[in-house]
Formats: sequence, C-alpha cells, structure tokens
Amino acid sequence: MQRRAQRDQRNVGTAPTPSSGKAKRLTRVLVCAAAVPVMLVAAGCSSDSGSGDGKDKAADKTAASKSAKPSPTVRAAAYGKLPEPCSVLSEKTLDDLVPKADSGKEGTSNDTATRAGCSWDSLDDNGVKGSQFRWLSVSMLRFESDVTRGEGDKLARDYYTKQLQDAQSAQGAKSVKTTPVSGTGDEASMVRYDLKKKEGTFKQQTVVARVENVVVTVDYNGAGLAGDKTPDADDLAKDAQKAAKEAVAAVTKANGTGKSGTSPSPSGSAAGSDSKTPSKSSSKSAAKSSSKSSSKTSKSS
Repeated sequence: MQRRAQRDQRNVGTAPTPSSGKAKRLTRVLVCAAAVPVMLVAAGCSSDSGSGDGKDKAADKTAASKSAKPSPTVRAAAYGKLPEPCSVLSEKTLDDLVPKADSGKEGTSNDTATRAGCSWDSLDDNGVKGSQFRWLSVSMLRFESDVTRGEGDKLARDYYTKQLQDAQSAQGAKSVKTTPVSGTGDEASMVRYDLKKKEGTFKQQTVVARVENVVVTVDYNGAGLAGDKTPDADDLAKDAQKAAKEAVAAVTKANGTGKSGTSPSPSGSAAGSDSKTPSKSSSKSAAKSSSKSSSKTSKSS
C-alpha cells in the first residue's frame, strides 16, 4: 500500500498539467500566425513591384516610339522679302502710264515683307476739250511655307487663281475677257472689261502674275472725262503688261535673282537668260587640260 501510494505520488508529480500543455500549443499557434502576415506582405510587395516595372517599361517604349517619329517638314519658300512697293516701276514707265501723277501712295501694311502695294493717279486736264484720267496700282503678296497649310508657292498659286476669279466677277463689269500673258513670272493672265460710271466709261486692265511664292497684281484703268475720247483698250493692255513685267522683275531682283523672273537654283545662283556663256578661249583651254590629263592617265596605266 505504501509503494502504491509512492507511485501515485510520483505519477502525480511528473504528469503535465492541462494548463501548461494548452499554453505551449497557444504559443506555437501565435508564432505561426505572426509569421503568415509577414510572408503575405513580402509576397504582395514583390507582386506589385513586378507589375509596376512592366507598366513603366511599356510607357518608356511608347514614348521612345513617339520621339523616334520624324516631325513633319515642308519645303522652304523661295522668296523671303518684297521690294519697296513705290519703287517697283521705273520713272519712264510711270511717265508713260500716269504722266500727271505725283509720288505714289503706299498702302498700309502691318508687315511690308509679306504684303505691300502702291498706287498712282493722273488727270491730264485739257480744259474745254475734256481730260484724260489714269489710275495705276501695284500690289504684292508673299506666302511663307507652313507645315499645316503647305508650301509657299502652292499657297501663292491658290491665291493667284482667286485673284483672277475676283477680277472676272467684278461688279458692273461688261465685256469681260481673260487672256494669258507670257514672259511674266511663272504664270500670268490679264482680265479686261469695261466699267461704266457717271463720269464716263472706264477701260479696266488687271494683270495677275505669280513668281514662286509671290503674287503681283497690277490694276490699270483709264477714261476720257468731260467729253474727251475714251482711251484705246489695247494700248492700256500693253501698258499694264509692261508694268506687271517690271514689278515681277523687281521682286526677283530684291531676292537676289536676275531680272528674267526665273527661280533661283539650289546653289543660289539664278538660272535663265542672265547666265553667261563660256567664251571660245576658255572652252579651248578646258579641252587642252582635259587631253593632257587623259594622256597622263594612259601613261601611268
């Protein structure tokens, strides 16, 4: 009985209590539970980092492709300025077309390098025999090349067409005729018509010419007033063409090209009638030097 009691005491002393076992299991559960959020956070960070890098790389590629595309360009306009408008015609021409005119009246413009013009009027009073009236106007419009609108010469060509249409549809115009004009810029035409007013019948001549990216418009009309005879329309037409040709030549000269009205070559020199033909002596010397170099080449070979 005594031994059994002692065994029972030993067993009682060594057996774990229910509370201590539960505490150990709870500790292990808490440790594991604390480790799980850390792993989730680490996994979440690594996942976000990977997806962000992909988006950034895609954005970089898109930006690089956009920057690699060339920006749109347009061919530069040939002419960059206009001449002094009241000096485009010679004194002799002015004396012939508007003999009684004072100095020309320059038109108002915010940018004379783009738009310019000048006009003259003349009244040759013959007393009781009446008088002869003349009016002359030269206007110039230069177009710059623009990426959105196009090349300067194309814009000038469009305006050239519009100017002709406006002249042809002038209010009150009678017997309208349009004829081409040669030897004046890249293209030119003249619109002729009669315009009756209370002062008399006016003979109108409008010459529209285009040279590269500049459009020149010459308006010239005449009338016999107070009983004087009406001027001859053909004579006025010849004078208007003469004025237009001089104005076009002034435009080309102001931009460093010759009087022929031709476009400048890529090297900057004017092409056309102003180019000099090599002399016979220079041609002979060039031929001699060429033959010498050929003989030297054959000997060396």
